[in-house]
Amino acid sequence: MDSQVTVVGAGLAGSEAAWQLAQRGVRVKLVEMKRDKKTPAHISEDFAELVCSNSFRSDELANAVGLLKEELRRLDSVIMRCADANRVPAGGALAVDREAYAKMVTELIRSHPNITVEEREAAVIPEGEVIVATGPLTSDALSDDIARRCPDSDLHFYDAAAPIVTFDSIDMNSAFFASRYDKGTPDYVNCPMNKDEYTEFWKALCSAEEASVHGFDDSGVFEGCMPVEVMARRGEDTLRFGPMKPVGLIDPRTGEENYAVVQLRKDNAEGTLYNIVGFQTHLKFGEQRRVFSMIPALRNAEYVRFGKMHRNTYLNSPGLLDRYYRLISEPRISFAGQMTGVEGYVESCASGMLVGIETAHRVLGQPPVNFPQETAIGALGLYISGGSVSGNFQPMNINFGIVAPLGYRVKGKRNKNEEISKRSLELIERLKAEGI
Repeated sequence: MDSQVTVVGAGLAGSEAAWQLAQRGVRVKLVEMKRDKKTPAHISEDFAELVCSNSFRSDELANAVGLLKEELRRLDSVIMRCADANRVPAGGALAVDREAYAKMVTELIRSHPNITVEEREAAVIPEGEVIVATGPLTSDALSDDIARRCPDSDLHFYDAAAPIVTFDSIDMNSAFFASRYDKGTPDYVNCPMNKDEYTEFWKALCSAEEASVHGFDDSGVFEGCMPVEVMARRGEDTLRFGPMKPVGLIDPRTGEENYAVVQLRKDNAEGTLYNIVGFQTHLKFGEQRRVFSMIPALRNAEYVRFGKMHRNTYLNSPGLLDRYYRLISEPRISFAGQMTGVEGYVESCASGMLVGIETAHRVLGQPPVNFPQETAIGALGLYISGGSVSGNFQPMNINFGIVAPLGYRVKGKRNKNEEISKRSLELIERLKAEGI
């Protein structure tokens, strides 16, 4: 059998898939178009670029995404290796210096002896064994080819990114450092607002002018990345129970919680840039500056990137893909990343890992690898293939609800989740011992 595989797309999923293949001795042709043609969401030419937040979310094993990250680490994930190496302080979360992280991924992939990078657009799905990991903003030509092979694939939602400001422009006389409930180190800049300030801000946000996004309406938003103005329109207190909740943040100036708090998180290792946590938006740039300046600590903020929105397209994967992300009608073709319906950086990486490992086994004539539903990696593959879908298929972050239950009672939600994680990691260690 030919031990060469083409991977189309060098995002998180494509980079991870290429790495897993190459580490197992499979020759990889990695096709990436960003040098010559970027999507509306991309800025740099580096691989595995983070286009929205710089956070990989919780790092705790009582959290499903924390479990997923630990599974990836134990299986030699290149994405997790680079994320851990370029961590910036973020309390109990894993956040990274996005530029340094992406450069490290790019250097490791380009220098691997089994990976050849071709800088060009793939207009059609290549022949032979191929993994398509071109993401939710796949080029028009390749999208047309995918649509011919995958009926009902034109499903979509809208994703948004938050603004980034310089630290020097934050008014620290109106802000304070802390992490919620004093968890970890005080890594977040907290920008408090009193009731009157919040009410005026909320009114301005609800009436602010939005940028035109073709086909957009509020119902097309992915719940996990909702624009702050859409959230505001759901009610006056919605933000105070969401990204602006003051709970667990004691203002050192008063010794009490504030009415509302905006949090900022480091966006680079030097601490010169901070992103506004949970403030994904598609307001016009001038409106972002006007409305967000109503937050006292950001009255003179200098923006290095305004928030923006883009359309994400994904496959109607149940019935199209199997639990290994292979196209059922043409198994030589696999898909990976957000276009399969997994949602989030870590989930995209996990899909790329599973596809890379499974494809390597197939082209090398080895038996398939069984990632069971008791593992977070396996649960995602089962979800997108329809094994745990009820009703209409929607993009999904990893959660303990799609991981197989324990089968016995454990007192306390946190204890139960930690027990699920312990079982999952034991299974991962077993798979490693079997030589995957």
